[in-house]
Amino acid sequence: MQEGKRQKQVAGLLHEELSRIFQKLGLHMMDGGMVSIASVKISPDLFEARVNISLLNVSDPAFVMKKIEERAWEIKKQLVNRVRSQLRSMPNLQYFLDDSLEYVDKMEALFKKLKDDQAS
Repeated sequence: MQEGKRQKQVAGLLHEELSRIFQKLGLHMMDGGMVSIASVKISPDLFEARVNISLLNVSDPAFVMKKIEERAWEIKKQLVNRVRSQLRSMPNLQYFLDDSLEYVDKMEALFKKLKDDQAS
């Protein structure tokens, strides 16, 4: 099912504000790597938001996700303060690990190996 216009607007707003909040709280650099908001998906009723977290060069992804979950109340509190004039109700935020960067790296390594094998 395709996202509606309002879903896209709210997702964009939450993505932008969450990125700023992560920088302000120091959550953008953790465990020796970089943490960023990959995407935000909103349910059609605007009550649920899936926040996909992208990790780059992080040694322990489970530790980073645990830290984000521990500070979820603080993140949501700041987010409410920033978007209260634009949303009637704050969506329930759920954080998920986005492993698309790892997938891209794995695919690039496979293509490189194939290219090297063909050159030999």
